[in-house]
Amino acid sequence: MKRNRLVATTVASTITLALALTACGSGDSGSGDGASADGSGDIRVWLVGTDTPKEAREYLKTTFEAENEGSTLTIEEQSWTGLVDKLTTSLASSDSPDVVEVGNTQAAAFTSAGFFTDLTDKYEELGGDDLLKGFVEAGSYDDKFYAAPYYSGARAVFYSQQIVGDGFVAPETLDDYVAQGKALTTDTRSGIYWPGQDWYNGLPYIWENGGFIAEKKGDKWEAGFSSEGGIKGLEQIQDVMLTASKAPKDGQETDQQIPFCAGEIGFLSAPTWVQWSIKAEETAEAPGCATTYGSDLHAFALPGKEAGKAAQVMAGGSNIAIASKSKNQELALSALEIMLSDGYQEIMATNGLIPAKVSQAKFLPDDEITQAGAKAAEAAKLTPASPKWADVEAKRYLQDAFVQLAQGGDVKSIATKLDEQIESTLNS
Repeated sequence: MKRNRLVATTVASTITLALALTACGSGDSGSGDGASADGSGDIRVWLVGTDTPKEAREYLKTTFEAENEGSTLTIEEQSWTGLVDKLTTSLASSDSPDVVEVGNTQAAAFTSAGFFTDLTDKYEELGGDDLLKGFVEAGSYDDKFYAAPYYSGARAVFYSQQIVGDGFVAPETLDDYVAQGKALTTDTRSGIYWPGQDWYNGLPYIWENGGFIAEKKGDKWEAGFSSEGGIKGLEQIQDVMLTASKAPKDGQETDQQIPFCAGEIGFLSAPTWVQWSIKAEETAEAPGCATTYGSDLHAFALPGKEAGKAAQVMAGGSNIAIASKSKNQELALSALEIMLSDGYQEIMATNGLIPAKVSQAKFLPDDEITQAGAKAAEAAKLTPASPKWADVEAKRYLQDAFVQLAQGGDVKSIATKLDEQIESTLNS
């Protein structure tokens, strides 16, 4: 695989070293070095977070080892925090994982830099036109296919009838949602739970108020948080953070089921798969509230500015790829084929994740939460389609800006600085 585009692409602070290491290699993907003469070997699959259900993990390992006698598959769970830096270093090393999950907004950074094996000639056997189109695009570069869709999802607003009351009627507009959230707020409860670093939930406010993240103008990127609509959205975000949220001003979007289960949240906007953390049994390792809220968990799609329409939320989800430096390319492909098989994707669907294959969406649960997520997904949008967007995320510009909002900082100053940082990164 050619590396002639590597020097021009940066992925977080470690990319220069990573690209140098990659360029020192043979220039081609691993063709089996490290595998035994009979084709057996050990492969490592990196999955991120806890979103992949346990049943799917077991299916992958069991099926792979049954189909590849003498080989083993190990799943290594990674954290979303710092993932770009870790992937950048690991994928360029001699000890690269074989198959890796990457966020759909991060995929372009790695496809454009040659870190993933070219799967163009495998497109049809991996699913072809049955694969989610938007995620195929996210995993493609220069008309070549590198990272397949893994799963998609969208955010829904969770609530418990015990908190909102029997007469609750879901809000029709974003303004109604904010007003209801404020009304649910008490000294010990967030009407709308919003930890300071959570910028994902801020994008609908920007988009619904007419703002934008960044758009290509000619051959340059122009950021839009300081646009008229961007400022309106940020002002509304800060209003919620200061008047309706008791979450830590510098907090992260992790373990949200804990305050929810403690009755400290009215509305929780989160990916639909958070339901499984809330519905989990109460244990020290995985605190949930199955007995308290398990049968009393409800959700609706975040409403937009116009009544009756869902807000534009960020399209969440992941792509899955084979590392170009994997020493077991054929075995890695075998694992990837299993992850995109009907059986595996059915498991993903039955657990409420929008599957990579459109044909398997028929197995999505017909329940209130899944339908709320599906409605939200219809209006979902992606972050800017730039190979350098992952750099923006890795440098934590958005997290830092949102913490400043939560702390009551000047909106226009925060927006102006954020736009300068984004434009500097995307146009470098």
